[in-house]
Amino acid sequence: MESSEKKVRALGLCSGGLDSILSALILQKQGIDVEWISFETPFFPSINARKASGMTGIPLHTRNITPTYLEMLKNPRCGYGKHMNPCMDCHTLMFRQAGLFMVENGFNFLFSGEVLGQRPMSQTMSSLRYVEKHSGYDGLILRPLSAKKLPETEAEKTGLVDRDQLLDLSGRSRKPQMALAREFGITEYPSPAGGCLLTDKGFSDRLKDLFSHQGSYTERELNLLKLGRHFRLNDTTKIVIGRTKQENDGLMALYDPQSDVLIKVTRSPGPTVIMPHGGPKEMVFLAASICTGYSKAPREMPVQVNITHDGRTKPITVIGLLPKDVKNFLI
Repeated sequence: MESSEKKVRALGLCSGGLDSILSALILQKQGIDVEWISFETPFFPSINARKASGMTGIPLHTRNITPTYLEMLKNPRCGYGKHMNPCMDCHTLMFRQAGLFMVENGFNFLFSGEVLGQRPMSQTMSSLRYVEKHSGYDGLILRPLSAKKLPETEAEKTGLVDRDQLLDLSGRSRKPQMALAREFGITEYPSPAGGCLLTDKGFSDRLKDLFSHQGSYTERELNLLKLGRHFRLNDTTKIVIGRTKQENDGLMALYDPQSDVLIKVTRSPGPTVIMPHGGPKEMVFLAASICTGYSKAPREMPVQVNITHDGRTKPITVIGLLPKDVKNFLI
């Protein structure tokens, strides 16, 4: 280690998982001043990173990168994983954003909790190399948990980090990390599955539908993809139907009264239905019939449904369509 008075400072990408925590503590044990940065989009939150920061006392910086992320997500250079997850280009973008913050704030290098061979797409030797090269910070990204199996970084070459105190983990086994966690006294951490919605089939299908039918979308619309059942009624019209009271409340929190149509059965318990950006009259009637079919209103009888748009509510009468009869609209 360098013995100058100037403190060595490292900035880590933090998901809040055990690997992120351990990578920071390993460097901190060497006397390095570590801080974290966590990126937020509608597809992944920073809640676990915030918990990790609170537990360890390691300072955390959070940044919302949704507009930049969407540009990458629409056409990732390396394509997608099983669903809409662009893991390699996602990591590249995050390191690029973290690198900018590193330079602006006087950190010496970047680090992450990545483990060689832990994930088949994004943590192979070639994938880690791709990310480093295309991030723009070649040689400045340290992976403390697998460092001894990877080429030396500039921080190791120049003595800012003692390579001998870094680890040589690889593969999918979590036993070494769990043992290390006990040594550090870490008892609470999230499962390693991750919290990225882009790996979820249902969410990915809805996102593909949104991308294929709209040229632009707001963060609110992306958050709507997390809730309810989604039905594509025609090329320009879709509806979202709440499945639980919690989802109904969530839809109301995202409802835009200026542009959306709100649909609710009047005299029977039923779901909240939102038609983002509204739609033509025949689509509103179709949506009201679908809403009725998911309610407890009488079957095969005229039912009153309230239609609210632009501050005005008017009742219409429809016959409900049963869920089995509208499966072709379900995204």
